[in-house]
Amino acid sequence: MRGVYTIVDLDTLERAQVDPLELAKAVLDGGAAALQLRAKHAPMRVLEGLAGRLAELSAARSVPFFVNDRADLALVAGATGVHVGQDDLSVRNVRALADRAGATLAIGLSTHDESQLEAALEQPIDYLAIGPVSPTRSKERHDPVLGVERARALAAQAKARRPALPVVAIGGIDLSVARALAGHVELVAVIGAVMPEPGAPVSSAAERVRRLTVALSGVFA
Repeated sequence: MRGVYTIVDLDTLERAQVDPLELAKAVLDGGAAALQLRAKHAPMRVLEGLAGRLAELSAARSVPFFVNDRADLALVAGATGVHVGQDDLSVRNVRALADRAGATLAIGLSTHDESQLEAALEQPIDYLAIGPVSPTRSKERHDPVLGVERARALAAQAKARRPALPVVAIGGIDLSVARALAGHVELVAVIGAVMPEPGAPVSSAAERVRRLTVALSGVFA
């Protein structure tokens, strides 16, 4: 994976009155490198159908699809994998759950400091997330902001230990932050940065993804 890791966050979309499937289609049209469903408050019955549709849309573009937190939902939906945080089901137990289901799940893990990163590198993860790089409004309470320089240092620390492991920067990513991280991380995870402006068509999210992709590549356009 390399590029823009787009998070379809249902709370954010509900506030903006944007349909999650329409946003997913737009960001996939824009070349999103990965898609994630993040839903902290929606009922599971609602999420089952939505996750299945997002998995189908992503598969049609050969784009990996992840579910935030919920390994069970990822398995039911046929997702590529699951993204877990420091307080979620452990990587070991996610692997065990997938094995018992006779399935394969790629696992991403969030880290917020040097000690968490070192512990994560000892685990069988498929990508590593570092953040929050900048202040973000997508979480009511988030870990201390790292800043670009410390995020770069953490990414270098990860690369020194596991060179092939993709690193995802998350938290308050915009075009300027993506440019500053170019060459240091493989992906930037975004929520607000791809949201259409009020009154703009949802399809405009595609162009936002394209601009972030260019910024992350280190090309100024």
